[in-house]
Amino acid sequence: MSINMENNLFLNNIDDILQTSPSKAAHTVLLVDDEINNLQLLKRTLRGKYNILTAQNGKEGLEVLENNADRISLIVSDHKMPVMEGTEFLEKANQISPDVIKILLTGFSDIEILTDAVNKCNLFQYMLKPFDPQELEQVIENGIDKFDLASSKSLILNDLRELFYKTIKSISSALDAKDPYTHGHSLRVTLYSLILAKELGLNDKNLEEIELAGLLHDIGKIAIPQSILCKPGKLTDEEFAIMKSHPENSEKLISSIKKLQGITNWLKAHHEKWDGTGYPGHLKGEEIPVSARIIALADTYDAMTSTRSYRKALEHEVAIEEIKRCSGTQFDPNLAALFIQLGDTIKAAKENPEEYYSKYSYLQKEINSTIV
Repeated sequence: MSINMENNLFLNNIDDILQTSPSKAAHTVLLVDDEINNLQLLKRTLRGKYNILTAQNGKEGLEVLENNADRISLIVSDHKMPVMEGTEFLEKANQISPDVIKILLTGFSDIEILTDAVNKCNLFQYMLKPFDPQELEQVIENGIDKFDLASSKSLILNDLRELFYKTIKSISSALDAKDPYTHGHSLRVTLYSLILAKELGLNDKNLEEIELAGLLHDIGKIAIPQSILCKPGKLTDEEFAIMKSHPENSEKLISSIKKLQGITNWLKAHHEKWDGTGYPGHLKGEEIPVSARIIALADTYDAMTSTRSYRKALEHEVAIEEIKRCSGTQFDPNLAALFIQLGDTIKAAKENPEEYYSKYSYLQKEINSTIV
């Protein structure tokens, strides 16, 4: 294959990749008017350029919209209609599909009425009747361009969100790789934390932040020498002091990232203990952020049930008994009781973390839900 041919193929592929908006022929326009002649005129004006759906009053229009919400890009509605006026219809349509472009055709030129309609219905534009078909055609084309631009922004934002999430996961995996004994540790800690958090009924924002915090809870270990991280025997007091610096290192590393500023205190506090004997701040009881208390339980459980350089993994039942024993001293007693109650789910997740993570990951579900 010649270089020119390869370049042409490459450029064609780039065009395909950069084409974020579909062709206008793929767009569907809903026309709502109680007068058949007006509907026919609208259909003739737009014929061959868009897919057309019609309704003869606002009530019918809402039914068509509800059944085709994922297809309709733009609505053109008459103002004065029986059953339901155009302004009421478009106001309700805005509640169903706020991103759909809305155009109102009206015989009223009263500025107060029109201003009220624009505000209530989130109108793109209104046009006075009788309208010029060519002018309406241009307004609709402009509306479709606006719809495409908004859709493209959503796709770009979702791509950036997915990139951010995958970057966080990659950093987490790279950290675990520093120590062959901790492979998959951050993902499992995150998984156990999410299981506990969902059982607590925490909101979506908290779930997102807990997932990020779980994946990054050990990011401060990037500054810990490999000789200390992987030391097979007991750490000296000096080495342990260096190891204990990793929560504060985590806080410093991510404090400048706006998206992650909300979780800095959680990372710093995930080695605090309920009785105040933890580090680095000797926080006690509810002074410790609840998310840090959750991650502390998950982190300790995974440490106990994983083989380390200095000992073999403990059985699930032994780890649960240890959590029970340390409830009220190392761990929040209420969270420890809930963790123990969820023992069967935790054990199943430990044995098949990848499968369970796909069920519990809030971030992955958010990304999947926005992919068109």
